[in-house]
Amino acid sequence: MFKILEKRVFSPIIKEMVIEAPRVAKKCQPGQFVILRIDDAGERIPLTIADFDREKGTITIVYQEVGKTTKQLGAMEAGDYLKDFVGPLGTPSHIENFGTVICVGGGVGVAPVFPIARALKEAGNHVIGIMGSRTKELMFWEDKMREACTELFVTTDDGSYVRKGFVTDVLKEIIEERGKENIAMVLAIGPQPMMRACCNVTKEYGVKTIVSLNALMVDGTGMCGCCRVTVGGKTRFVCVDGPEFDGHEVDFAELARRGATFRAEEQRAMEHHTCQCGCGGGK
Repeated sequence: MFKILEKRVFSPIIKEMVIEAPRVAKKCQPGQFVILRIDDAGERIPLTIADFDREKGTITIVYQEVGKTTKQLGAMEAGDYLKDFVGPLGTPSHIENFGTVICVGGGVGVAPVFPIARALKEAGNHVIGIMGSRTKELMFWEDKMREACTELFVTTDDGSYVRKGFVTDVLKEIIEERGKENIAMVLAIGPQPMMRACCNVTKEYGVKTIVSLNALMVDGTGMCGCCRVTVGGKTRFVCVDGPEFDGHEVDFAELARRGATFRAEEQRAMEHHTCQCGCGGGK
């Protein structure tokens, strides 16, 4: 059992939890993820590690309530326990001094971008951060990102905070102003359409771009093949070969189709969900 030590509510649908998991905290690296299960009857869901504290033995996760399990998780409080919390899983981010790196976080993608940006800055990189959300209400961790980055640009789709526009608008502006030859790499994490859009921008300039994929996943060890994705014309598994890949080689269209495979089942699970956790599900 894994105890929830802290809970923070950023918005009605975005929440943060600090989990007591000393063995995971001891080994994890930026870019890796965990798979958790709430109870014996629960599904296993992957969540990227947003932060960690090796001395305290804790892992921080940030998630958006989009389905049955994340809504159940959102209804839990500090002091409650998770049945399973497996990790660290996946291949860590490759960290070295590349030069100038742009780290783009869209929506909840800001959370997994944070530890990577921090590690890149500690390695001597000039880290330009871009963080965006649909509205100001959904914005979080701006202070943490400012500390992790050398520079930080903030944008909202509706213009309710700082500036109106998409992260891709800012990304394009920075590349044109600084010069593509002066940007060593772009890291983009967020919703699939956002990552795909970032890759379309950087491909035009020939700037290397890494994305972190969140595919359908079951065991997280490469055994089931559920998280397969086509990268560079070859089949790869997000759980063991990723989650990070060359964004210019990812078949995003296939990834989107596979991601919608169980949409009907997910909807039925939400419609018929009944529990005593107070999450508001059920009939």
